Amino acid sequence: MATQATAPDQAFTYRRSPTATEAFEAWLKEHGQELPKHTEKCDVSRSDIYVEDRWQPIFAEMRAQAPINKVTDSPYGAYWNVTTVKTIQHVESLPELFSSSWQHGGITIGDPPPEATQEQLEERRLPMFIAMDRPEHTGQRRTVAPAFTPGEISFLEKEVRARTAATLDGLPFGEQFDWVDKVSIELTTGMLAILFGFPWEDRRLLTFWSDWAGDVELGLARGLEDMRFENLQQMAHYFSRLWGERMNAAPSRDLISMMIHSDAMNQMSPQEFMGNLVLLIVGGNDTTRNTMSSIVHALDKFPDQRELFEKDPSVIPNGVQECIRYATPLAHMRRTATADADLFGHQIKQGDKLILWYISANRDETVFDNPDKLILNRENARRHLAFGYGIHRCVGARLAELQLKILMEEMHKRRMRVRVTGDVQRVRANFVHGFRKLETTIEKF
Repeated sequence: MATQATAPDQAFTYRRSPTATEAFEAWLKEHGQELPKHTEKCDVSRSDIYVEDRWQPIFAEMRAQAPINKVTDSPYGAYWNVTTVKTIQHVESLPELFSSSWQHGGITIGDPPPEATQEQLEERRLPMFIAMDRPEHTGQRRTVAPAFTPGEISFLEKEVRARTAATLDGLPFGEQFDWVDKVSIELTTGMLAILFGFPWEDRRLLTFWSDWAGDVELGLARGLEDMRFENLQQMAHYFSRLWGERMNAAPSRDLISMMIHSDAMNQMSPQEFMGNLVLLIVGGNDTTRNTMSSIVHALDKFPDQRELFEKDPSVIPNGVQECIRYATPLAHMRRTATADADLFGHQIKQGDKLILWYISANRDETVFDNPDKLILNRENARRHLAFGYGIHRCVGARLAELQLKILMEEMHKRRMRVRVTGDVQRVRANFVHGFRKLETTIEKF
């Protein structure tokens, strides 16, 4: 089996810096003028509109005037914008026609660097089950799905609550701190460590790898793509050691054991192994982490909703769905046409790239009244597309919902009012949508 081939040295030192953000910001200072230009009005692949939080009116205009439109020239090549609930659900309901497969381009807007050699392309492709079509997708998804059944979620609830309570109890009242670091990263990284059976003392490596794996913009920064791949190789190196340790052990609840004992996944190539690790780490880390940060930012931005939350905790279950809709922690997914097709009057050609902008659909005025406002008791909040739609809907959605619900419940139990009192830094990316830093101060309500 390919994933057995590595016999890692126990003394191997894993890189922990620079973070993806630090590396990209340093590259921008020195080489920012080398970044390709975004010249078209509807080219929403530009990361500046997300880091500066000014994407909303651009998408609103597209939804009103051209919910499907084509960008002919961007740093990522030509692509179609798909921006509303109706149009995205239609595309996602036709997975054979609009492919997710890595063989057609995968699930993000980025493509390999044009100067990449064939050898590099073969080595660095990262197949993962979200970037597969049926039947391969079905078998691999079924392997990890048992970790997220209602029974397993109930099993995890006690531990999630205990860890959340301990994290919140360790926060200082009346002193400014970074909510992203002390709460969002700590809780989600800890959850990932539990799911993988990952050594607790090294759990922050999961955050480090997640950020390097999920940053699409690194593909535009010549030179950083090599560093990105080296970090992902180190990730695979670490997990290969865990795989080797558990091969002859009895089956257990952790995801690595599930892969080992699955006919669909125990013969993965090194690239496929790495790809599925990226999927599970980014899916389990960035999404929940950024929603946890968005919750406190949004409650601070909308005082009437904070008052509702403080007075009536019964709004929390529905409020979780609304917070996910409002946050939309993954801005887009990509599909590639496998044949010519008519899409609501637009002529899609075989090979065309379609970008499904979940971040836009979750602000669709035809579905959500007053969509730019957080409304915790919004009646149709569950119609959000933050988890995707169809066969690729997020396999870990229930666990994410549980973590967010417990966070809000435990905050309320401690009468925690979290105010944004300092620096707010957003992610500079068109894929992962969220916060790098959120300086806050806690008081009692």
